[in-house]
Amino acid sequence: MKRKITALALGALFFALSFPAEAQEPKKVARIGYLVSSDPINEFPRSEGIRQALRELGYIEGQNIAIEYRYAEGKLDRLSELATELVRLKVDVILATGGTTAIREAKKATKTIPIVMGSSPIDPVVEGLVQSLARPGGNVTGITNLSGELGGKRLELLKEAVPNLVRIAVLHDTTGGSLRELKEFLPDAARALGLTIKPWEVRANADFDRVFAAMSKERPDGLYVPAAPLTRDNRKRIAGFVLKSRLPSIHSTREAVDAGGLMCYGADLADIYRRAAIYVDKILKGAKPADLPVEQPKKFELVINLKTAKQIGLTIPQTVLYRADKVIR
Repeated sequence: MKRKITALALGALFFALSFPAEAQEPKKVARIGYLVSSDPINEFPRSEGIRQALRELGYIEGQNIAIEYRYAEGKLDRLSELATELVRLKVDVILATGGTTAIREAKKATKTIPIVMGSSPIDPVVEGLVQSLARPGGNVTGITNLSGELGGKRLELLKEAVPNLVRIAVLHDTTGGSLRELKEFLPDAARALGLTIKPWEVRANADFDRVFAAMSKERPDGLYVPAAPLTRDNRKRIAGFVLKSRLPSIHSTREAVDAGGLMCYGADLADIYRRAAIYVDKILKGAKPADLPVEQPKKFELVINLKTAKQIGLTIPQTVLYRADKVIR
């Protein structure tokens, strides 16, 4: 009898000791691979926006998620190697941002790890990244921001802001998705508005000074800057040029206007970040990329920098200002 009581007591003790250990067992930490063509400084507005959106969904970096950052720092040929690194780390999901190349290289590196497009400026169906927007069919899904398709609207807005506009210089990055925008979306819109466009190509950071010098000699009436990794990373440099040249400019993203560009029209970036985080959340909870339709923007914003307008000696019509979602004064 005494042995039986002792055995029961020991059993209860072991149970009591094991219960806290089980209760304190750490939860699984999800690993997110963050693949981007840019560098940490230029990427910070987007990466911080996505981190904030993840925090709102209950994911705290260093607690229940770990983020493996891989920055190509403008060297697009490094993206293949960086994507392969993330695959070797066996991350749970790859968030690819900053242009088509990052998404494409992630897809080449893995057919099994889910990939979320943080914001694709191109048509992912045309690029072969997904089978269709409604049914992606593989391991890639996410957000496409329709940047190129908005080209005609941007030209229209710039023409309204600068009525005597005729000749537009288009500063495009051949490594991004802006070439399709230049060839397919801008020409018809320009003709309808009575505008002529001339492309100026940049392939590397070293090209900007040469292009700016040549552009200054031709003195266009305005500058159009499509979304692309190289122009995005050099937005402050571009802003410096348009201010010095007193050149009205229109851009694809708010970041360029914050840097000193005149105006932008495009998808609301804060909304894009929030929705990209939602994709990551769904995948970490078990959803398959093939079953998650690619989303298109639902919110767009027109942002005008009145400080820049004043510096370049431009008075923007009130009819245009009334339509702005944000005016920087």
